[in-house]
Amino acid sequence: MNPYMTAARETQPPSFWRYTMLGVGFALIGLLIVAQMFRLQVSPQAEDFIAQGKAYSRALHIYYPARGQIYDRWGSLLAGNTLVYEVGAQVASVENIETVAFALSKVLAEGHPEYSHAGYYDELYAVLVSALQKGTSYIPLADFVTPDELAQLQEWALRYNTMQTTSRSSTENQPSLAGLVYRPRLQRTYPEHDLASTIIGFVNREGVGLFGVEQKYNDLLAGEPVAAWVPLDPYEVANIPTMEPGGDLVLTIDRQTQAAVEEILEQALNETGASSGVIIVSDPNTGEILAMTSWPRLDLNEYWNYGEVFSDNTPFNRAVSDTYEPGSVYKVLTMAAGLDSGVVDAETVFTDGGSIEIGGILIHNWDYGAWGPQNMQGCMQHSLNVCLTWVAKQLGANLFYDYMQNFGIGHLTGVDMAMEANGRLKLPGDTDWYEADLGTNSFGQGVAVTPLQMVMAISAIANERGEMMAPHVVRSIINDGYQYNPAPQVVGTPIRAETARMLTEMLAASLENESSDALVMGYQVAGKTGTAEIPGPGGYQANLTNASFVGWGPVGDPKFLVYVWLEEPTVSPWGSVVASPVFREVVEQLVVLMDIPPDDIRRQLGNE
Repeated sequence: MNPYMTAARETQPPSFWRYTMLGVGFALIGLLIVAQMFRLQVSPQAEDFIAQGKAYSRALHIYYPARGQIYDRWGSLLAGNTLVYEVGAQVASVENIETVAFALSKVLAEGHPEYSHAGYYDELYAVLVSALQKGTSYIPLADFVTPDELAQLQEWALRYNTMQTTSRSSTENQPSLAGLVYRPRLQRTYPEHDLASTIIGFVNREGVGLFGVEQKYNDLLAGEPVAAWVPLDPYEVANIPTMEPGGDLVLTIDRQTQAAVEEILEQALNETGASSGVIIVSDPNTGEILAMTSWPRLDLNEYWNYGEVFSDNTPFNRAVSDTYEPGSVYKVLTMAAGLDSGVVDAETVFTDGGSIEIGGILIHNWDYGAWGPQNMQGCMQHSLNVCLTWVAKQLGANLFYDYMQNFGIGHLTGVDMAMEANGRLKLPGDTDWYEADLGTNSFGQGVAVTPLQMVMAISAIANERGEMMAPHVVRSIINDGYQYNPAPQVVGTPIRAETARMLTEMLAASLENESSDALVMGYQVAGKTGTAEIPGPGGYQANLTNASFVGWGPVGDPKFLVYVWLEEPTVSPWGSVVASPVFREVVEQLVVLMDIPPDDIRRQLGNE
């Protein structure tokens, strides 16, 4: 035995062998781990393990395509999309929770009602602490952040990064926006703000269309979403799948006409003291809505104010969703039925004694006067309730209500907008119908209609063809590279063309004979006023009325049909005083915007 080896062995400490054994053990464990990893890579279950790993590192994400845009009939953009961002945090990378919460609460305080409250900082702080404790990898913090707001956050992040780089002290507790992640997305935007808002509707934060065409055509506009697996780590690059954008809509409305009509309505409300109002402009030949407005209106870019603007269950679009008793404008339909059925003609004379009995009640004229012998034009010109009740009695209940239903009263028009109301027309056989209703319904009392229902019904008279046209606000649909133009739809022929022309001439002469405020210089128009008391819990309220006017023209070559409704005017209760001038103002704008020559020029051109 070598004495030197014996001496060396004797001088080694006792722990040497224990450390040697531990090292060998750890080496064996390492080899076993490597061997196990290799075995897992080549085992039959390898693919399952790999799939499970991917499942934990990725999440199924739904991508939504760009929402289709909405234009007026000449291509002016009414609804589009703008780039915004979702701001979130890669939690493990957040260096200073206080800075992140402070920066977001400051930058988003303006322009974001949901983030502007005093406790937003505390909410952000609590959310980030909770995510850190739970080991959450990514958490969204704010949405719909504008490019300007994003630029402010990125500027602050760069400033804080520079401070940390130049500081010689520890970076612990230094201001930092590390960990913030910005994801781009699209947000609905309305460049015209409240213009045509009651027609368009809006898109909420969940991307769902509400009211108007946004709701009616939501599926078309939204397009088809695509599902894809994306990394949970936002720093990893994810391939966004190819998506077709949603379909586009071209509306029938003309932006200039719409703006003019909205201005006229607001002016009328101010001048008459009316609480609300509606104006509809349509083409009676096609049913196209050229303009439609009601009050109130909403800036669609601030749709979260909806509850404040439309309080007390006020409909979003009163022209489509609100019903009211129209009053004497309804006499147009009663007279049309009488003329078309042959129970009266233009020269039929009725001697008005000031009242008429029907169903056990007495019907009086609006002035409680007796107007003596009147032909049918005189009955319409003087708006005699007694005469129209007599016409309805000549028709009889069954024939009268058949005509009213053929005019679409009490039924949906089918307009391509959301939230349409159907109104109510009581019929013989209904438990709440009485014989007296035949009389009151004849002059627009006791029947509930929407302004749009009246427009559709009277289109059969205004176009002088007797054809009732379906109202619509969509002119074209553009989808998948194709353009579809819906054809005008005739939804009924309630009267003959001869009846429509005869009644139009009667109503045109009536306006001229009474020197109506609805007359438009250079253009012959036809129309009828309406004044209706408003029903309440204790009966009709004589001091509150609905004032209306419906008119169309030019007579012989109709291009427009205009319906005006002012609710509860205070300067005068009469439609002839407050609604007729509004019709005139609208038509004076229309003939310019639609380039309609005066009657004498049209006749000259027609003779050449």
